[in-house]
Order: sequence, then structure tokens, then C-alpha cells
Amino acid sequence: MKLTPAELARFDEQGYLFFPARFTPREVGVLRAAAREVYALDRQEVWRESSGVARTAFAAHTYNEAFRRLGRHPRLVEPVMQLVDGPVYMHQYKVNAKVAFDGDVWQWHQDFGTWHRDDEMPEPRAMNIALFIDDVTAANGPLLLLPGSHKQGVFEAGHDLETTSYPLWTLDRETVKGLAERGGCVAPTGPGGSVLVFASTLVHASPPNISPLDRTIVYLSLCHVDNHIRRFKRPAWIAHRDFTPIEPLPDGCLAELARAGADA
Repeated sequence: MKLTPAELARFDEQGYLFFPARFTPREVGVLRAAAREVYALDRQEVWRESSGVARTAFAAHTYNEAFRRLGRHPRLVEPVMQLVDGPVYMHQYKVNAKVAFDGDVWQWHQDFGTWHRDDEMPEPRAMNIALFIDDVTAANGPLLLLPGSHKQGVFEAGHDLETTSYPLWTLDRETVKGLAERGGCVAPTGPGGSVLVFASTLVHASPPNISPLDRTIVYLSLCHVDNHIRRFKRPAWIAHRDFTPIEPLPDGCLAELARAGADA
């Protein structure tokens, strides 16, 4: 998936791009089944809400074949290579769940702020590209973005160790309010198979999911290989230490897995 000059310009201005339905229902079905499998595992990589339901599964590409293939899928890897102008490695891989009724909040934050403070990533030459596994609607805890906030640098943040099960460097309300007054606040929604790419300095959050609808999103956090982390404080399954450039697989790698499952 190559980005056009117009898309590159829009990304520079807004800090994100959204592409509805870039993966087929069959491909998404493979990943939805894979998410159920990894959330059921008793592994340290699977973090849970206080209620016991899954919150996120880290590094799923290292223990699940469908997610391994997704981590090298050209529709995800190639646009980021284009945006950071070079080869990338996998800094972080998350399968984030917001299960019906019990999905908890992700507070306002910048990902690069965490990566810089905790992992000593030198520069924001990294970004997220996300794939919707379920339909994401206004009702089931969509991601909230502050367009243009990626151009404002790295903000001061407090280390929140109490609000949720996952510690996060979070922004205060006045900062978030000022950014929203300047550039607005958006919530990209769309069917399963939609793709969202956003800068690592873009301020974002997501509300709790009290709806009866599940919401699962896979996030690949990809970093230019020259910009790899220098500090190894966090577990390797949270902040990866393999800086080998990702070699994209053929575009049909997930469809091939779906066909194999149908034939089995």
C-alpha cells in the first residue's frame, strides 16, 4: 500500500490517516479467531483488567501465526517505511481489547513520550499503524485523536500507576483542552479491516466501552532501525530488542492462512 503525495501531505498536517476496509472480511476473520486464542492464554504478555477480562496481548506475533504474518504484512509495513523514510523494526506489538461492558479507559497520552522516557528511543521516527479487528463505532470505545498535536513536541506528563492495570505517561486536562481547541478532536470509526496510521507524538486516548459490542484493535508500533531504543528497562515482550529490519511478506499471506483453515 503506497501513500500518494496528497496522503503524505494530509499526514504531515493532521498526524494521521484512516483507510476504511483495507483488509477483507476473510482476512479479518482469521485475526478475530487468533485474538480469541491469545486472550485465552495464561501468559505474562496478556494483561487483564481488574475484572479479569483481557486488556491487551503484547508481542502476539511471537506466539501466534496469524499475528506473525500481520506483523510483516505489506499493507501495514510499507506505508510506515514510506513515512519514516527507511527500514523499520517492531518496537511494540499489541492486540488491544475493549470487551463489551468491561473495556477500560486509555488515558490521554503520546506514545513517543513513553518510548523516550522508558526506553530511550532517541527521536520520534516511529509510529503506530492499527488494524480494526471488530467494527469500531461511536458506541464501543473508539480511539480519540487530536489532529495536529503531533507538531507541538513532547509534552510534560505524569506517570499514572493507578487508574488502570497498565502504567502510562499521561497528559493533564488543560493541555488536552488547549490542543482540542486548536485542532479539534476526532474518532475514526469504520468496519473491521479498516487501517489507521498515526504519528508517535499525536495525542490520543480512548474511553471505556460500556456498550454490548466488543472492540479489538491490533497496533504495530514500528520504528526506523537507526532510531532503536537504548534502554532495556522494560521486558523485551513490551519493548522489543530485535532491531532487524522487517521484510514484508506477500500481500496474500493472511488470505493464504484463511484458505488453509477452510481446507483443514
